[in-house]
Amino acid sequence: MLHVTMEPREGLSLAQFHEWYNNEHGPTRLRLPQIFSNGLRYRATDGQKPTFLAVYDVTDVAHLETPTYTQLRANRSPREAATIGQVQVGRRFLDLVATQQSPLFMPIEQLTDAEAEGLVLVAVEVSLKGDVDAAEAQDAVIRWYEEEHIPMLAKVPGWLRSRIFRTPSKIEGDAAAQVKIVTLHEYTKQNGLGGADHLASMNTPRRDDIFAKYIADKMRRTYELFYVFGPAPRELQFLSKLPASASFTATSPRIVSSAGPEASIDSYVTTPDGLVIPYRLEGNPSPTAPTVAFSNSLLTSLHMWDPLVAILRAKRSDLRILRYDTRGRHDVPSPPVPATLEMLADDLEGLLSALRITKLHALVGVSMGGATAVRFALRHPDRLERFVACDFNVASSDANTAAWKDRIAVAENAADGGIRKLAGATVERWFHPETMTEKSDVAKWMTDMVAENHVRGFRYSCQALWNYNMREEIKGCQVSGLLVVGDGDGKGALVKAMGGFKGDLGAKGCELKVVPTAGHLPMCESPEGFWEAVEGFL
Repeated sequence: MLHVTMEPREGLSLAQFHEWYNNEHGPTRLRLPQIFSNGLRYRATDGQKPTFLAVYDVTDVAHLETPTYTQLRANRSPREAATIGQVQVGRRFLDLVATQQSPLFMPIEQLTDAEAEGLVLVAVEVSLKGDVDAAEAQDAVIRWYEEEHIPMLAKVPGWLRSRIFRTPSKIEGDAAAQVKIVTLHEYTKQNGLGGADHLASMNTPRRDDIFAKYIADKMRRTYELFYVFGPAPRELQFLSKLPASASFTATSPRIVSSAGPEASIDSYVTTPDGLVIPYRLEGNPSPTAPTVAFSNSLLTSLHMWDPLVAILRAKRSDLRILRYDTRGRHDVPSPPVPATLEMLADDLEGLLSALRITKLHALVGVSMGGATAVRFALRHPDRLERFVACDFNVASSDANTAAWKDRIAVAENAADGGIRKLAGATVERWFHPETMTEKSDVAKWMTDMVAENHVRGFRYSCQALWNYNMREEIKGCQVSGLLVVGDGDGKGALVKAMGGFKGDLGAKGCELKVVPTAGHLPMCESPEGFWEAVEGFL
């Protein structure tokens, strides 16, 4: 275990301390799951200092001597170096000796934030006497913990787990240092600490004998858990309390945290197959705010939602907003494999898990994102309250598959204009004629966005739309849905197509709303009209 106590020095605001630790320091370590299996923050409840404790379970002590870990400290960002200089830090490694746990124990990283926050930790550290045989003393103390003390603690209401550690650690390599035994005892929020069973565990003849013979001194601290790290930065609450001058940009790992009342975080997650997915988190800074996520269409970026997000932030300040770049916007992992709707749905599920978002208030998707929203609702119904699926079909067709292959050929033919040529043709096909003539700035904005798509990413991601059929599955959909379509999409053909399956989505079907004077991306062409269509449902 990496065990770190912290006390901010005078002059360092708690908002700055927590924002740095939650958005930069902790997530950087959780991006190394081969080394760190979790990261937890505790706040003292005993009135003693240091006030804050962070613990990280380490998979193997040997990893802590590899460049992968040591470079984290050697390559600190200037902000991290400046901030850590304003914190009193007590950092050490603990070697795990033994564990006993309740059948009710669950690893904290597997709990929701609501379940985890407030859990109690009691940390007890005993130093061994220097005038006794060190091996004999360690053995006697550890056996007392294992054979008597922890089994008695297990009778205390709310006890979850006790672990025995030894320090100095093997990695610290100081055999001459004073040996200490550290025990960490975890309890539920409501527990029997201080009750009869707890007092009995500290009042036995064997306990008195052990302390008299082997223990020089004892220190006891109590804490409550207040933050669980994930690999994706998500701390908006403290970020929103900082001045704009506290905004921060780092390149490795990539993160842009924009401070102030309009706080936002731009960062990324990595999928199990090695794909980097950028995301933006903004809106209501409360960690408990309901979250609405957006899944963009093929060839676009998370910025396609900019006009709608501006409306959403003005109209629904209660919502936290999550956007991300769909697989294929940039590149694909090597060796490349064709994307599937299942893969796209699981990418979103992985992003939510990295951000520790248990359940979305809503998911809004368009085109390939619309199909992704439906697939996500079918595949992960427990992660979603409602969805809006726009301008898509529940099944592919041979004609569409052939069209995608033709478009790949255009994108890959650099000599003939390549992706830029495809962008012009695509936007003209997507947008309503009135958009093309009356809103040329919108058309140019979208054309530029499409032209920036990675060509190989397009080749493999568009295959998610080749051979799929959800016609039968949608009948069993358990999540409430709304369908939306631009009236001019496919010259009206998609209105008819979506009207044909709206009654099959879920046990009672769902409503289809048509946005006037809009084509394939109504939220871009007519953001006010699209908002009017979805406002009540959201």
